[in-house]
Amino acid sequence: MKLLQGKVAIVTGAARGIGAAIALKLAEQGADIAFTYVSEGSAEKAAALETEIKKLGVNAKGYKTNAADFAACEAFVSNVLTDFSTIDICVNNAGISKDNLLLRMTAEQWDEVMDTNLKSVFNMTKQVIRPMMKAKSGSIINMSSIIGIRGNAGQSSYAASKAGIIGFTKSIALELGSRNIRCNAIAPGFIETDMTHYLNEGEAGKAFLEKIPLGRFGKAEEIANTTLFLASELSSYVTGQVISACGGLNI
Repeated sequence: MKLLQGKVAIVTGAARGIGAAIALKLAEQGADIAFTYVSEGSAEKAAALETEIKKLGVNAKGYKTNAADFAACEAFVSNVLTDFSTIDICVNNAGISKDNLLLRMTAEQWDEVMDTNLKSVFNMTKQVIRPMMKAKSGSIINMSSIIGIRGNAGQSSYAASKAGIIGFTKSIALELGSRNIRCNAIAPGFIETDMTHYLNEGEAGKAFLEKIPLGRFGKAEEIANTTLFLASELSSYVTGQVISACGGLNI
């Protein structure tokens, strides 16, 4: 018996990187997958992911949806319920960074990061809790970051959005625990993805590595494994927690 057999999972921002790895990992364990992508440029990757997931013997559908838009999330969740009947797991993974020193940061850059990273978590959680409350069961997993715990120069907007996710996660866990709905966060460290290719370049990459006790950057699949734990009954008594998957960077 697979860990998520018969479950339906939403994964936002899943066309590539950590989101795609999560969608595949949950599908490998039997979950049907509804996932989002936001740009036309990601449509080809989304179609390929949908095909790859279906080869695992589960259902999958990609939806072009902006998780930062409340009305779009409302329509998206309604469509998922029509297509899949229920929602058992919601992984709020959509996120961006617009790194800049505060002196140079524009209000537009700040708002874009906060909307995509933090408001999207509110938007999606607000929509999925109704079917979860009806089922008296559910797992909500929010993707924070080690930067939301430690902060980082030049990333004040990203850090603030990811720290906000932690506070939101703990509050929702308190609100929904009596309904058997769990809400946890993952704080990845430096993970090798398309967005972080710079980690392996020059002195900057070496400086990052020196701070990591395990001596290497993480893999997207390792974040997916942590997500699987929180999505499954293996973590049935875990809620309101932040798991730092960072190679020891947060010790």
